[in-house]
Amino acid sequence: MMRHFGLLTCLAAGHCLFASSAFATPVALTHARLIDGTGADVRPDITLVIDHGQIVSIGPSPDPGVRTIDLQGRTVMPALISDHSHVGLVDGMTTASRNYTRAIILAALEQYRRYGVLTVTALGLNKSPLFDQLRREQHQGVNPGADLFGVDQGIGAPGGMPPEAMVEKMGHDQIFRPHTPQEARQAVDRMADEGTDFVKIWLDDLHLTNPAKPPLPLLGAAVWQAAIAEAHKRHLRVAVHIHDLDLAHQALAHGADILAHGVRDKPVDAALVTQLKNAGAWYIATLSLDESTYYFAEHPETLDQSVARDAMSPALRETVADESWRKTTLTKSSVAAARAALAMNQRNVLALYRSGVHIGFGTDSGATPLRLPGFAEHRELILLVQAGLTPLQAINLATQKAAALLGLQDRGVLAVGKRADLLVIDGAPDRTISDIDLISQVWQRGTPVSDGLVPKGKTP
Repeated sequence: MMRHFGLLTCLAAGHCLFASSAFATPVALTHARLIDGTGADVRPDITLVIDHGQIVSIGPSPDPGVRTIDLQGRTVMPALISDHSHVGLVDGMTTASRNYTRAIILAALEQYRRYGVLTVTALGLNKSPLFDQLRREQHQGVNPGADLFGVDQGIGAPGGMPPEAMVEKMGHDQIFRPHTPQEARQAVDRMADEGTDFVKIWLDDLHLTNPAKPPLPLLGAAVWQAAIAEAHKRHLRVAVHIHDLDLAHQALAHGADILAHGVRDKPVDAALVTQLKNAGAWYIATLSLDESTYYFAEHPETLDQSVARDAMSPALRETVADESWRKTTLTKSSVAAARAALAMNQRNVLALYRSGVHIGFGTDSGATPLRLPGFAEHRELILLVQAGLTPLQAINLATQKAAALLGLQDRGVLAVGKRADLLVIDGAPDRTISDIDLISQVWQRGTPVSDGLVPKGKTP
């Protein structure tokens, strides 16, 4: 049976969003190509009227006297939504607990917004009370940048995932590492008391991701099963970090609500489809996660492409420009594993999509220096299309379906009464998905907040 646990109910209903920054008078975006986010065909020459942060009409022409903005030849579509990202972990080429600061997080949320990602779910490794305060502020539109949801600390194995070496001895202020079922229940209760949107549990041992290294300790089954049970008792859904099919089966059998990564070791089977459907559980493939480990080493020409270069820190640009770094990266055994994982992940997400499973949208962006906020989401769309989805199907996952996973009813589609979070594209991403890079305007809560990625006065 599908579980319907609440996620900030007032937000889902759209009743507690602030619209103080929205235009005070109506504005009509005219002569646009409209992608509504539902997967439906593009509608040409459409007028979309926005008033006080909401879409109030969609039709052939505006009422007389309404301010108009002519978008002839351009495409309007819903803003992107991430169901799996991270904030406050990366600064330059470092991934460390010390990077969890207000300034670094807000800078990332602004970058997400510039790339058209207006809702971000930070799925674990967060610090309270800063994370909880920033979520409230972003819900209210206090700061520039994407709206923010997510998991507070999350639960991992002592000495296991996520690797402490990666985050420089991350402590209990950023992740819980319970040894017993009782400690797991206490961790869940603390996150619930802090107001977390989900509970995140890491089940993987990293061995299949990096076979050259010994596997990390696993979280005991009794421990993580107690965490899931306690989360459900507190009316919270549980997202689990998995890599392989066996773990996916185990997690779903014991009540997991979201598979936070795709299955990458073998083809998914009919049993998994049945489990996902019977539970009403969600699947997030995060295709670009594996690709990111080698993409920039393989494609140094990205330094000549503003859409990639502008998403990079100066330290990363310098690293990508280093030929020795590129050669060393591409000879690692983990790269061969990542290529195989990506190919299997793409095969599996297509199979699950065709089977009618609930599929969300996420990338794990912000977890490492190579998973660039915003750019990773654009790559994810491209990889979904390469996997066999149509561009409109991929966009549907990144908009309407991603919003549905979060329980948000006020965004993700362009329809009357919905929040006016939208993108203006100088291209046709329904035909060529890479045109998502040609964002010329970003509108958030009915207000143009960014010039996007296409410089003013230039033809893409």
